[in-house]
Amino acid sequence: MALDSTRRHFFFGSMLAGSVPLGGFGLVPSLKALGYKSPNETMNIGAIGAGGKGFSDLRGCDGENIVALCDVDDQRAARTYNTYEKAKRYKDFRKMLDSERGNLDAVIVASPDHMHGTQAMWAMQRGLHVYVQKPLVRTIWEARQLMDAGRKYKVATQMGNQGYSNEGTRQCAEMIWAGEIGNVTEVHSWTDRPMWPQGLASVPAGSDAVPATLDWDLWLGIAPDRPFTIGGPGYPNQYGNFYQPFNWRGFYDFGCGALGDMACHILGAPNMALRLGMPTSVEAIQREGVSDFMFPRKSVTKFEFPARGSMAPVTLYWYDGCEETPKIKGVPDGQLLGDLPSSPRMMKERMAAARAGQRPAYTGMIGGSFDYEEFRKVMDDPEKRFPRPDGSLFVGDKGMITTGTYGSGTRHVPVEKMKDYRFPEPLLSRSPGHYRDWIRACKGGEPACSNFDIAAPFVEWMLLGVIALRVEGKLEYDAAKMRFTNNNEANKYLKPTFRKGWTFAG
Repeated sequence: MALDSTRRHFFFGSMLAGSVPLGGFGLVPSLKALGYKSPNETMNIGAIGAGGKGFSDLRGCDGENIVALCDVDDQRAARTYNTYEKAKRYKDFRKMLDSERGNLDAVIVASPDHMHGTQAMWAMQRGLHVYVQKPLVRTIWEARQLMDAGRKYKVATQMGNQGYSNEGTRQCAEMIWAGEIGNVTEVHSWTDRPMWPQGLASVPAGSDAVPATLDWDLWLGIAPDRPFTIGGPGYPNQYGNFYQPFNWRGFYDFGCGALGDMACHILGAPNMALRLGMPTSVEAIQREGVSDFMFPRKSVTKFEFPARGSMAPVTLYWYDGCEETPKIKGVPDGQLLGDLPSSPRMMKERMAAARAGQRPAYTGMIGGSFDYEEFRKVMDDPEKRFPRPDGSLFVGDKGMITTGTYGSGTRHVPVEKMKDYRFPEPLLSRSPGHYRDWIRACKGGEPACSNFDIAAPFVEWMLLGVIALRVEGKLEYDAAKMRFTNNNEANKYLKPTFRKGWTFAG
């Protein structure tokens, strides 16, 4: 049984000092004094990277005005263009930001990772609120630049890691702060990504004609020049040509590999619950399929965090390229699912009942509170489906907790401990929904839960792992000086290079 709220504050008050505050997730309790829009007004929003993920980000902003769209590939953005027919269209984000000056309130950045920092900086310099897809940026220097810019230009910011808005993420933090599993000394987090090619040995020779719908030079942006290629035999694959529209994630020059794709989601609960701050060291302790220009096919990365207040030092292990959930010592077989199994039949029944007004739709499997009885029903259903291997395990000296991809399905291990379990009384403010969280901040509400003051430090330590995948050995990190103390080669990857004609700010 969880400790009552008063006792938890008494025993864990010093530990909670400096954690995410009750009143919000930013430096100030409200942004109204900064002259932002009234909550009753609609915003004018533009999107950079309107196709792909940009489309779903825009759909998350229903009720606001979508007035400008930018994408370097007309084909990729066709669905978005057709959905928002009245929005003006651009291929160059710089032209959109200058042409729409005074007409835009906010911008969504959903382009490939290597362009996030530059595009977000240009937008913030023009006084625009920004929502930037995870992993926010490709390098640590860019993360710090965006954090500073958010403060300087006094704009509302949010990174696209939905798990930070989830109920389960907050429940996980509150369970750990209540001391339910004691001192947490290990975290194990895993994913089945990459789904796209990584670890290739060579780049196809020659070049192919650039499709008429694509501006290849603008797609490259700040990255080093190279010829366009479809990719040779086996391409286009299910994710497109050799580099684009989606395979870019595996390349050092464009993406951050599996860590960049999934760590901002899966590691959100550990980051919040354990107040991780900066690690003292990081090391890729296993790499399979090492390449000169791409991330490995499969890897295991080890982060070492020092004590934080009364919280013990913790070692975090990240596993990617998983075909199944890792076998972790001390965990009963079949208990470590991360994400919960689902039952299509039960979900259809629930949704039908909800539409008929008979009961609310069940959300326990996709982000709401874990419900033991519902879990048992799903496990007994012959039609149940098991999820891909994505999740986290917290190992304490008094027990274990596991969470899913977005912090969903938070529960004790073994799961029988959840029978008749009551979650601790809430300590943290709850999110109105990931996109509404950002929109509320833009209109004068409290800062979004993954605003850049929260997101940039989180991304910084995640990007240390991205760098560790490129070099041999253990890296010692001095966060105050933003440098590795024992590896000059690794220091080369802290900041991006800019192709001639491109600038980070403009």
